[in-house]
Amino acid sequence: MKTAQHNPVKFIWDSTTRHPSAPPPISTAAPPSKPSPKPMVWLILLISATYLIYTIKLLSSSHTANCDTDIFAARRHFPLVGKSNTTTQFTTFRQQQSPPENQKTGLHHIVFGIAASAKLWGRRKEYIKLWYKPQDKMRAIVWLDTPVETRGNKRRSLPPVRISGDTSRFSYTNKKGHRSAIRISRIISETLRLIDDNDNVRWLVMGDDDTVFVTDNLVRVLNKYDHNGYYYIGSSSESHLQNIYFSYGMAYGGGGFAVSYPLAKEIEKMQDKCIQRYPGLYGSDDRMQACMSELGVPLTKELGFHQYDVHGDLFGLLAAHPITPLVSLHHLDVVDPIFPNVTRTQALKRLKIPTQLDSAALMQQSICYDKVNGWSISVSWGFAVQIFRGILSPREMETPSRTFLNWYKKADYKAYAFNTRPVMRNPCERPFVFYLSEARMESRTNRTVSEYSQHRVPRTACKWEMADPADVDGVVVYKNPDPNLWDRSPRRNCCRVVKSTKNNIVIDVGLCKEGEISEGVK
Repeated sequence: MKTAQHNPVKFIWDSTTRHPSAPPPISTAAPPSKPSPKPMVWLILLISATYLIYTIKLLSSSHTANCDTDIFAARRHFPLVGKSNTTTQFTTFRQQQSPPENQKTGLHHIVFGIAASAKLWGRRKEYIKLWYKPQDKMRAIVWLDTPVETRGNKRRSLPPVRISGDTSRFSYTNKKGHRSAIRISRIISETLRLIDDNDNVRWLVMGDDDTVFVTDNLVRVLNKYDHNGYYYIGSSSESHLQNIYFSYGMAYGGGGFAVSYPLAKEIEKMQDKCIQRYPGLYGSDDRMQACMSELGVPLTKELGFHQYDVHGDLFGLLAAHPITPLVSLHHLDVVDPIFPNVTRTQALKRLKIPTQLDSAALMQQSICYDKVNGWSISVSWGFAVQIFRGILSPREMETPSRTFLNWYKKADYKAYAFNTRPVMRNPCERPFVFYLSEARMESRTNRTVSEYSQHRVPRTACKWEMADPADVDGVVVYKNPDPNLWDRSPRRNCCRVVKSTKNNIVIDVGLCKEGEISEGVK
């Protein structure tokens, strides 16, 4: 993909073309009978000049290399196909020396391929701005179907934009789908063609324009696997019917999936022929999985990739997140904002500070009990706290409550691909929800302090004779940041009620101590 650039210096010498008035060359004293040494003198001068120029060029290139360590040593320029006909650079990281194989995978080892459509670009690009970090050496390409206006990206808050290749030669026969599925299924291959073996790429990650990645957690997940092997990493749908219709062995691209670089190279070699063999498939993800199947590579499931094939309120899913890093959120245009009384984008921006403070712990659930008041408490760190009257077991609280609806609206609760529990109808059993209002780092102790305010909604009176959580205005949670949380065996953090008054509760969250369990007393 690259051509070497040569700048030879041409030395032209011809004794017959010298100016007639030029003085004759100085000759050494010698007998007239001996031949003139003029050719030998000029040869020596030619060799000396060549050596001098070569030395100068060598010193110049050495100085440049020393100055540009850790920057791009090579740059490729791709046209930004849009109304402005401007250009952008998709730069690739080059190391002067190959990095050691035992070096941990970082964000700079990953290239994102983002599927987008021009029709929805104006709105959905705001989701990409939430997680795209060009200042952190992040590399990504947005693949569109038709050109869009790109002059507004002066601050490079969005990745470069490319137009997908022509797919008219591929057959598409599914009457319920759209042939854009072929275009999207080729994004990994098209992205791969923009990089080569010297670009220090370990993983290619696929996502949609309405996917939000928690990139620190993505890196944590990918570090579990050998990037030199063949890995296809992602997760299934929340809808059992979706998984039956497509495959439980298929990664959903909206939730995102990762393909190791060696596997991506194998896919690129055979994908176009493979796609031709499956004209009747519905979407892009099943085409990708069909080609993976031909290569014999199974899906490696990581539950932190979330397709979110549901409608309505995600609260039940987020408040009982599985014990795994939160990697992605999808279908953000379909579900309600994750925080009340704000727009979808504003709600997601509220997660920015807790993500910066302790991304490994984002949405991780802890369960404890206020034994004085007889309450059960669930902390979804960085998102929300729930207080229940009475004692609920951890087994019950770690099961998502059905605040959401199935992707297929006629399907019932048995159509989910995981366990759920009903939303409690008894007004005394319904939880009091406290949403994140503020998060900060306490400089004196190096602990995070997150504050949660009660979301007050109309309630039916409860006749239980016990303390009423309605009087609690807020919950304060202290927690030590733990970037190595997922380097250990998976386990929920423990939480402890430090202080409980009529109006406020203080909770400490952290690693469970030896013998510590979440045990309620009835």
